[in-house]
Parts: sequence; C-alpha cells; structure tokens
Amino acid sequence: MARAPLGILAYRAATALLAPAAPLLLRQRGRQGKEHRDRAAERLGQARMARPQGKLVWVHGASVGECIAALPVIEQLAAKGVHVLVTSGTVTSAELMEERLPKGAFHQFVPIDTPGATARFLDHWRPDAGLFVDSDLWPNLILGAHARGAKLALVNARMSQRSFEGWRWAKKTAHAILAAFDVCLAQDDEIAARFRVLGAPDVRVIGSLKEDAPPLPYEPEKLAELKTAIGARPVLLAAQTHPGEDETILPVHDALRGTHPGLLTIVVPRHPARGADIAMLCDTRKAQLRSAGGPLLADTAVYIADTLNELGLFYRLAPFAFVGGSLVPVGGHNPLEPARLHCGVLGGPHTYNSATAFAAIFAEQGLGLVRSSTDIIALAGRLLGDSSEAKALGDAAARGAAALGGAVEKTIAVVDDFLADHAPA
Repeated sequence: MARAPLGILAYRAATALLAPAAPLLLRQRGRQGKEHRDRAAERLGQARMARPQGKLVWVHGASVGECIAALPVIEQLAAKGVHVLVTSGTVTSAELMEERLPKGAFHQFVPIDTPGATARFLDHWRPDAGLFVDSDLWPNLILGAHARGAKLALVNARMSQRSFEGWRWAKKTAHAILAAFDVCLAQDDEIAARFRVLGAPDVRVIGSLKEDAPPLPYEPEKLAELKTAIGARPVLLAAQTHPGEDETILPVHDALRGTHPGLLTIVVPRHPARGADIAMLCDTRKAQLRSAGGPLLADTAVYIADTLNELGLFYRLAPFAFVGGSLVPVGGHNPLEPARLHCGVLGGPHTYNSATAFAAIFAEQGLGLVRSSTDIIALAGRLLGDSSEAKALGDAAARGAAALGGAVEKTIAVVDDFLADHAPA
C-alpha cells in the first residue's frame, strides 16, 4: 500500500495528540449551546442504538442546508427498505432531522475527526455506502471508511475558487482524500473541473440536489393566522439576510412606505440570534420580534422572523422576496425555495453558491438582479404597485425552478450500483 502523504500523516498525529482534550472541549461547547449535552458521547464515536440488520447507507451533511438537500435521497432510499444513517455536526440540524426523517432513517452526530472516535463510529455502523454532501471533508473519517471497504460518493459536490486555491497548496493531501471516493457528483462543470485537478478519480456533473428538493413545509394554522393579521397590507420580504443587508433593506422600507402606506417589511435573518441586533437597527421604526411571541400587531412596520424552520411560511405570504447572502459576498442562499412556491426572486450579484439556480430563475423572470437599495426600491415598488406583474414574476420563478432537476435520481442510481456491487471488507 502506498505511503500516505506527509499532510495526512501530520493530520493523524495531530488529531491523536489532541484527542484527550476532546471531552473537555465538548463540555464547554455544550454549555454554550453548540453541542447536544445529552448526546455528547456520539461525538466521541459512541452509538446510541444498535446497527440494524441489512444494507446501511450513511449520509453525512455538515449542517441544516446539506441535510435538507439530501432529504429526497434519504426518503427514496428509505422507501426502498434501505436503512439510512444520517450524520451532521450541529444541534439545529439534529433537531430538524429528528422531525423530518422518514421511517427507516435515523440521526447520529458525526464523530469528531480523531482516529479513536472515527474508528469507534465506523466499527459500530459498518456502512455499506457513504454519501458526503457538498464538501465536508474529514480525512480520518473518509479514509477510515474507505479502508473498511465502504463505497463512497461525494454528492452535490461543490468547491469555491477560494477553497480550490487553498487545496492546490496541498495537492497530494487533497488527492489522497478525494481518491477515497468512488465517484464525485458535481453540481456544475466549473466545480467538476476543480475536483478533477485535485485528483478525484470519477467526476460526473449531475446538477444540485437542491434543485430536486420538495417545497418547504409550513403549518397551515400559522399561515392563516398571519394572513389574517396582515390583511390587505403590502408585504416586502427579505429572507436569509446577513449583516450589511439589513442595513440596505431598512432604507428600502422607508422609501417604499412613502408610496405604499401600511407596508409591512418582514426580515428573516439567516441566523435567528441576530434578531435583537436587527431590532436595534430599526431605531424608531416599530419593530416586532417573532421569537417574543404574541400576534403580529397592526402598527408593526418591521416584523423580524427570528425563528427556525419557518421559511416555508413566509415565502407563502409574499408575492416576491429578496434572497439574502447575495448583496454581501456570502454566495447567495437557495433561490429555489421561494421559486417553488411561486414567490418571485430578487437577489444581489454574489450568487456563486447557487449560480445555476439564480441564472435559470432570473432568465425566466426576465429580471431580478439588484445591486443596491436604489435597485430594490425601483423593482419592489413596481411589483408592489402591480399585483398581476408580481404574480407573473412568481409563476416565472416556478418555471425556472422546474426546468432544473434530475440530481436525486442520478444519485440514487449511483447508490443502487454501490449496494449491488458492495462486498464489505
């Protein structure tokens, strides 16, 4: 067997040396709410249930976005009678998976990437196949699974130019990790080229799993309650916002309220913990935090939806939405989520995380790119003043989203091949 590159050997040695400090670190993170305090043992590779008999497919996503993207794959595998182990590293993703995983699928926290924790995890679960979603690459975990004979795929694979440039400085290490994957299913040609340069052996372009995701869920009674509270008021929705974008949206609200009295602006921050900060930014504007409870008030000007897993609710309330992470260089959040619900999409120039989806939706809409508060004021003002144009924009967004797809079925086909061919070590 070829000797591992120096980068891998150094990483293994460093993680082995740091392993004794892991329980203390996990306890500290638990006190900060960053770890599930009752399930910390899972992070050390200890399972909370027995491995089920039969074929087991392991799906790993770093956090909420990756897990949601993988849900259609998980659901189809579970429907075939395949056991599915889902791992992630955040408390919010664990809570979401506990709510939404189908029968036959179950969640465990991913072990920290030390030799001991990953060995305990892999020796217990013995996955027949493993799917790593996006680009959460943990060397000990991946190489350990490969050494035990698991068939591995990097699915919904993406890599930014910045990450690519970083990996090129450690090309032998990158090649050692990527060579453990039997196949790399990339989102687009540009991403595929980066993985090929770094040594992934079988790279295929199949699109994004997010393009096949089902519409976001919602609670009908909450939607009815909000619709009643809003009544005939016009609504401006800014979803998944980051610092720098709220400061843009609030002046938009001020400008539009002059021509659209009674305007309600709903801000859904990407990170709910920012709700209080956004309320402070509102200054003299009448702001209300959803997390505080209570009904939406008639004189509320800015409603800050600082809660989790309610985007499906707000995309159903508004005829169009500004999708955040796009006016600041975050890369843009998933525009397919509003588009599938016939909610028109506005977004800034920084859309590289979902470039294909934004391009398809903007092309079908014929508009949507906004670079400043001035652009948003002009376009949002026009749409708020013409409900038929706003509806047409939402319908066009839905057509743009529908034109994309197929990644889930292609991913399932790869897993079927894995399970048919697999003879575990």
